[in-house]
Amino acid sequence: MSGTPERPVAERKTQLLARLRELDSRLHDIQDELLTHDSKDWEELATEREQDEMLTSMGEEGQQEIRAIRAAFKRIDKGEYGYCVTCGTKISEERLDVLPATPFCADCAP
Repeated sequence: MSGTPERPVAERKTQLLARLRELDSRLHDIQDELLTHDSKDWEELATEREQDEMLTSMGEEGQQEIRAIRAAFKRIDKGEYGYCVTCGTKISEERLDVLPATPFCADCAP
């Protein structure tokens, strides 16, 4: 470690919960937006379809992140949070600061 004090797991859990709430809210907004698109004009419909594709992609990315956060909660419950699931080494605090749900150390990250 590079001298940075470790954050307690409870603080990481709070950080993950806040992100989960943010993602949940964003996904509901995306769903609401997708349900409002029903233009009768062909040009507007084409534009809405492009926007729908972008919103759907954002929703899928959000769902992936939610799955990663839930997996991080399971690791917290098992006492395995902060350790690489591949090699077992401690994940650096700097990496967890940027990617708090990551299951991988920098060397094992895909």
